[in-house]
Amino acid sequence: MLDPFGRTISYLRVSVTDRCDFRCVYCMAEDMSFLPKAEILSLEELDRLCSAFIRQGVRKLRLTGGEPLVRRNIMWLIDRLGRHLGTGALDELTLTTNGSQLARYAQPLADAGVRRINVSVDTIDRQKFAAITRWGRLDQVLTGLEAAKAAGLQVKINAVALKGVNDGEFDRLIGWCGAEGFDLTLIEVMPMGEIGGDARLDQYLPLSLVRADLAKRWTLTETDYQTGGPARYVRVEETGGRLGFITPLTHNFCESCNRVRLTCTGTLYMCLGQEDAADLRSPLRASAADGPLDAAIAEAIARKPRGHDFIIDRRHRGPAVARHMSVTGG
Repeated sequence: MLDPFGRTISYLRVSVTDRCDFRCVYCMAEDMSFLPKAEILSLEELDRLCSAFIRQGVRKLRLTGGEPLVRRNIMWLIDRLGRHLGTGALDELTLTTNGSQLARYAQPLADAGVRRINVSVDTIDRQKFAAITRWGRLDQVLTGLEAAKAAGLQVKINAVALKGVNDGEFDRLIGWCGAEGFDLTLIEVMPMGEIGGDARLDQYLPLSLVRADLAKRWTLTETDYQTGGPARYVRVEETGGRLGFITPLTHNFCESCNRVRLTCTGTLYMCLGQEDAADLRSPLRASAADGPLDAAIAEAIARKPRGHDFIIDRRHRGPAVARHMSVTGG
């Protein structure tokens, strides 16, 4: 699949649920209203949709949420999608998780063909973790990470850089990840969804400043390592680990975008930071034949924009897009 700018679309991120067992302060309000279950695609429908994208050239599939592992019977879907790894039609099946359910699911994920996962851990300070996630417990996540290591899963830790919250902890995170054998990626706050007042502006920390500060204490060597996503990686010579930076605001990653995002309602967003979307649920449910669905996917890819319009400053206090990240998929 080629978009209007000649970029090959080979990466699909699928939100299997908008629900989550955490309420992270940069992601959603504490009193979130979730989608009615009647609007959510069944696991069978998600399998058919993902398979349609794979048939059209998607080589990497990431399951997200909300928290994907709180979706009932989610392993049925993951096992089904794993068949595309066996045929060679899919290069990688992976997921992003908050880690709360990993103790239960790490080994089944590995058995299904998942080889690496992203786990969101913004702090390893227990009190801060409880404050950031509102409902989360760090010890539960750490137990899940041990289970992931035992299952042979490669782990990348994602940490959102939050000014005045975890900005004094990046050195500790780098050291911890190096000792545990995890890669680490720092992510700028993204202006998606209303979370109350000027909270996101107060949270925003440019990673250009973070990297310059880290370079005073760590030897950061440029690499050409890529995972298919937007992160740019350096090697931390002192630990031997990789450190990534996802910078949608200070240095956007749109020029090489190979991704589209599918929600749990069957809505396809061709860009994380734009509202234009395509309804794939209707053609999916209208016909058992693949033709109408394939045509709808092709039409949507033909509308993929060049890039997003994310801005956070005093003149742009509100979210760039109204939907929360948990709806689109992280």
